[in-house]
Amino acid sequence: MTAYDAPHGSPEVIDRREGPYGEVVLRRHGELLQIIANGCFLMDTSDGRSERLLVDAALGALDGRPEPEILIGGLGVGFSLAHAAADPRWGRIAVAERERAIIDWHRSGPLAELSAPALADPRTEIIEVDLVAHVNETSDTYDVLCLDIDNGPEWTVTEGNESLYSRAGLAACARVLRDGGVLAVWSAKPSPDFARTLRNAGFKQVRAEEIPVARGVPDVVHLAVRPG
Repeated sequence: MTAYDAPHGSPEVIDRREGPYGEVVLRRHGELLQIIANGCFLMDTSDGRSERLLVDAALGALDGRPEPEILIGGLGVGFSLAHAAADPRWGRIAVAERERAIIDWHRSGPLAELSAPALADPRTEIIEVDLVAHVNETSDTYDVLCLDIDNGPEWTVTEGNESLYSRAGLAACARVLRDGGVLAVWSAKPSPDFARTLRNAGFKQVRAEEIPVARGVPDVVHLAVRPG
């Protein structure tokens, strides 16, 4: 969502927390709920088309395996989680979220109206962890990894996230994917450089799907398949 699309009037701060990665804020602006991290707008509840496409495109790129397991990097306002949980084809649905505040806003705060059914789904698991650390340290593997923790590979929320989009970081992503698994990465703009990095990291079938927005460049979902 660009500044041009913002509703009129001043936003109301609902909650403000200081966490291990800096400040995170939940605001209400008109009918919208917005998440701001360290002064950087992350997302709001205005649309969700690209977050839903992130999940659907990843499933479509798989090979038809039954009950695939998905790891979603970033809970955000809950669009991706809610969309995955509404689809009976998914097996385990894990979400890695490093901000306790965001988890609380979903479990007992204003964002619960979007995510309550998904959180009640027995397939859902919320993991309070930094996604960058998780892909390097976990012994779990998944059929799909959806990344939506930044505004894109070239516009990260914190400096520590930059490594995730490097060749080494993508190798860590591949490590948690099973053979033929799909990596899907949300971005606020196209990134040809990132597509090249995906190929250099050994991913195959690299492509991007664009989602038109009202003004400005389209949102993008980068897709890539782990060989095997």
